[in-house]
Amino acid sequence: MPRIPLTPRRSLAAGALAGLALTATLAAAPGAAADAENVPPAGSSPVCAFYDGDGLTVFGDQGERAFQVQCMLANRQYLPWDAVDGAFGLRTLDAVQRFQAAHPPLLASGVVDADTWAALWRGDAPVAPTA
Repeated sequence: MPRIPLTPRRSLAAGALAGLALTATLAAAPGAAADAENVPPAGSSPVCAFYDGDGLTVFGDQGERAFQVQCMLANRQYLPWDAVDGAFGLRTLDAVQRFQAAHPPLLASGVVDADTWAALWRGDAPVAPTA
């Protein structure tokens, strides 16, 4: 089958469709509704779909994977939007640990491994702590 090159228009259309699909998925996911303290800043998007792998992401990392972790945590209200900057610092570490603690059997290590990525992508509802 011949390969059809992506023109800027086709590329934008494909990106828009992917963004709409992810928006619908995240909107339906538990914890996706924004509250007054977790509203994306003006001019930004609550949809972040750049990295879709499961590479180990840890404190001190910078770039695409750190940004994606932060975006998914912000969409699930574990991290404020103003902390989504692509640098895995202390605020992100704390948010990852809180996310992991709320999603057993994840260990609250602060290391985003394959299991944590899977839970972030699934948008699992947090497990209520037992008394």
